[in-house]
Amino acid sequence: MCRIFAGQDPEGYRAVTRSVRLGGHSTSIRLENAYWEILDEIAITQGMTTPRFLGVLYDEVLELHGEVRNFASLLRVSCTKFVENRDRTLAAANADGPLRRRDTAVRRLEPGAADARA
Repeated sequence: MCRIFAGQDPEGYRAVTRSVRLGGHSTSIRLENAYWEILDEIAITQGMTTPRFLGVLYDEVLELHGEVRNFASLLRVSCTKFVENRDRTLAAANADGPLRRRDTAVRRLEPGAADARA
């Protein structure tokens, strides 16, 4: 069973830092590459660029909770929720218009899916 996880492509868990503007301030966010790929797809489903999506999400969390604690963790959990609810999320997005692409990183995370790079 561990070979499923141990045998994955190291590129997926390579840490990548991106600079973004949140709440009017420039900052850096460091996440594993697989999470950035999922965030890129989420942004597409919302009709936004990834930096714009992150800014909107940050602002909405700030409005709802008064503060944003551990934004990187929020992003990882958001990616997990997106993958868990992928069919429903994509169906809702498709109702507003076709997606421009479907990211292979998310398909790789789906249960029973073969690694697209294998």
